[in-house]
Amino acid sequence: MSTRAQIRFATREEGVSFNEHPEKFHAQFYKHSDGYPEGLGVDIARSILDSEQLFGWEIEYLDTIRGDIEYMYYIWQCPSKTTWISIFELERFRVDIDEDQCIFVGEPQKLLEKYDEERD
Repeated sequence: MSTRAQIRFATREEGVSFNEHPEKFHAQFYKHSDGYPEGLGVDIARSILDSEQLFGWEIEYLDTIRGDIEYMYYIWQCPSKTTWISIFELERFRVDIDEDQCIFVGEPQKLLEKYDEERD
């Protein structure tokens, strides 16, 4: 069974909370498998911190809404500011994302501290 995820890139803006889905994002990708935080989340954090390459992402149109994803990632960036990551756990086969549970908000290093099983 695959753990599907969408990854969205959003700009850090005044008044936009990291623990809510933003109205605006400027890039969206799909990952068909290993989308859980211990997999994809750790890969994203390592890519940001150590320039590790990411594989298996598909570019999507910004208006693509999938009903079969289990995790939604936001990568928050802005020049001269640190990058933050938000992870939402979604109920499968739901289109309404307003009630999804935000399970992580923080900088890449904090994500590795929480989810990287190889650190132990």
